[in-house]
Amino acid sequence: MARAPFQLAGHTIPPGQRSQIDVPVARLYTHTPLHITVEVVHGRKEGPVILVCGGIHGDEINGVEIVRRLLRSKAIKSLRGTLIAVPVVNVFGFLQQTRYLPDRRDLNRCFPGSENGSLGGRIAALFREQIVDQATHIIDLHTGAIHRTNLPQIRAQLSPGSETERMANAFGAPVILNAELREGSLRHYAQTRGIPVLTYEAGEALRFDEWAIAPGVRGILRVMRRLDMLTGEQRRRSLAPAELANGSSWARAPIDGILRPKVRLGARVAKGEVLGIVADPFGNQEGEVKSMADGIVIGMSRLPLANEGEALYHIARFDEIEEAETAIESFQSSLTPPPDALY
Repeated sequence: MARAPFQLAGHTIPPGQRSQIDVPVARLYTHTPLHITVEVVHGRKEGPVILVCGGIHGDEINGVEIVRRLLRSKAIKSLRGTLIAVPVVNVFGFLQQTRYLPDRRDLNRCFPGSENGSLGGRIAALFREQIVDQATHIIDLHTGAIHRTNLPQIRAQLSPGSETERMANAFGAPVILNAELREGSLRHYAQTRGIPVLTYEAGEALRFDEWAIAPGVRGILRVMRRLDMLTGEQRRRSLAPAELANGSSWARAPIDGILRPKVRLGARVAKGEVLGIVADPFGNQEGEVKSMADGIVIGMSRLPLANEGEALYHIARFDEIEEAETAIESFQSSLTPPPDALY
């Protein structure tokens, strides 16, 4: 029996075909139309419908490149099921190179949205109705905020034996953070509907970080293989299993000043260890930024200028910290070229 065509935003994609669809969003002041552009790859055989999306925050461009490379992968030519790929969700923010929408709202706090609400609410409702509700699985691509970088990591709400846990373990990021759901986020909306969803966090806003992009593409393909959407085996050598963090917290600037970092992204640190020194421009006053726990640095500020109380180092805590350190070292050694940007 032939597989049915796939329907999206009033368009029909036959089995074995792929199509780019422009979903109208709004108009600029100039009356120029804006669209969320979607590419649908509809396999000949039945299978899951996976949504891979980037740019919900408009300045997080690593995800845009991950989606581009995914769509050019030879692996998806033999796809089972359907891939919905959206490189840029927040087209307003992408144009302005900013995280937010023109009204300063965060699109990832606007779900499920409303057709009669704010601009963010209307875009969230459109994206949800036309695209998200079609998916059986979701991978949402993010980076650190402006002037902050993240070690490649998966964030998800995990329960033992769940489909979400299965996807997270398959991805191959060195760290998995069992993260609470934030109301209004795409992840929160999807989880409440029973759709397993991963958030991949890696790199920095407004930057192309190859050490974040290439593993992101490989991770998505691993998940698709685990879901039996792709044929063939992963050719690259296997990585050490990712470690699940049991919590995380930020080390903050003790005073206003200029930060001199002492540790790198991905480093193992001990409770009380000095992570950096904040000093005024003359060096008359200095304050130590100390780790509040044993753990791994999974995020850090890239901007030396710091205000008192500002979050500078994100430390994840693990029950088995040696295994976490091994997983990160295995991940770093798998990158070509070597991950200089992590240091």
